[in-house]
Amino acid sequence: MKSKVALIALTSVAMCLLANIGVGQQSIISSATSQITSAREQRITQMAEAMRARLIAQRRDFHIHPELSNREERTARVVAERLRELKFDEVRTNIARHGVVGILRGGRPGATIAVRADMDALPINEMMNVPYRSQNAGVKHACGHDVHTSVELGVAEILSSMRAEIPGTIKFIFQPAEEGAPAGEEGGAALMIKEGVLENPRPAAIFGLHVMPNIEVGQVGYNSGAAMASSDKFIITVHGKKVHGAYPHDGIDAVTVAAECITALQTIRSRRVDTTEPLVLSIGIVQGGNRFNIIADEVKLEGTVRTLNEDVRKRVQALMRETLAGVTSAYGASYEMQYEEGAAVTFNDPKLVEETLPVMRRVMGESNMVTRKPQMGAEDFSYYQRVVPGFFYFLGVGNKSKGITAMIHTPEFDVDEESLVIGTRLMSNVLLDYLERHAQNR
Repeated sequence: MKSKVALIALTSVAMCLLANIGVGQQSIISSATSQITSAREQRITQMAEAMRARLIAQRRDFHIHPELSNREERTARVVAERLRELKFDEVRTNIARHGVVGILRGGRPGATIAVRADMDALPINEMMNVPYRSQNAGVKHACGHDVHTSVELGVAEILSSMRAEIPGTIKFIFQPAEEGAPAGEEGGAALMIKEGVLENPRPAAIFGLHVMPNIEVGQVGYNSGAAMASSDKFIITVHGKKVHGAYPHDGIDAVTVAAECITALQTIRSRRVDTTEPLVLSIGIVQGGNRFNIIADEVKLEGTVRTLNEDVRKRVQALMRETLAGVTSAYGASYEMQYEEGAAVTFNDPKLVEETLPVMRRVMGESNMVTRKPQMGAEDFSYYQRVVPGFFYFLGVGNKSKGITAMIHTPEFDVDEESLVIGTRLMSNVLLDYLERHAQNR
């Protein structure tokens, strides 16, 4: 306890001296501050290593008991109970159905920041023959949210034990329904924000991570600026005229028209949007017709649009309607389109990234920091980033030598559990580093 008090006092003195002394003396104090930072990072490493067995056990417990979006009752209960055990200043539950928020106030004045983990699983069968295989038939943590939640609980344990040293407040957000709420329900980050998760207090910044099996364990991937795409869903209904298949000239073949629409929509990507702008327009479902010898009068097309630019996102919607109107009218058919905007572009604030990279490089090692190309997958973490600056990075969980290579959203997905220790250690340092840096500016 005495050593902690001494460390707090020395840190505070160092901050004051840096503001009031000359350049030469600042160099000396900066060196002392660096030693303090190094000592703190070593302590966090030791604590994370000591938690290894508990982190693995917690992740496996979540994996055994996965719950779908907006149904995370047990997971939320486990999280809330753990935060109470750690004596968090506040534990709020039932936000956006099953969301949990923990407030940890440090012993020193400072800024407020947030960290977010998602808790829901996917409707995917467990295919791994492991001791921790899912016991909920047809449901699996195939996107690593069990890792995300376990890491954030690990961070909560470490930082709660250091609260006297923390200059500020940390808001721990455990979010349901990142994968999307069931039909007819609200959920996820958008509903969390609607119900006030970013208020009382409002964070100055928010951090999050996501597992990535195509990054080796021990490495971290990151982007500055656009990191993940927006994700929109559309349903197009092509209306024709039903007739006997032997007399197509007396009807309007919705199947033929739909086929032309599918081809024409692809020219938006290839011919009508700047070729340097990333864009995906994919149709995943085609449904129509009711008998082999009847010309269909209706065909439904369902698909997704992904972009890394909000202006392109808006332009694509307009171009789709223009294209569909032209094609269908040429055949005497008509169309309707329902277009639902989902997650926005996950955009990492460049200034926040630049400020955070030095601590990440110290903790992980320069060679283990991997600059990633933006990807066309989506994340509803983007909703938080629309309100406050955010940084969302990728935790390596793959291990080729162990055969852990399956991608997220697959029945074979698994992680190298060494990533739990690494993720806990890294995020703990990232949060403390932000608060310490901004305490200097107060």
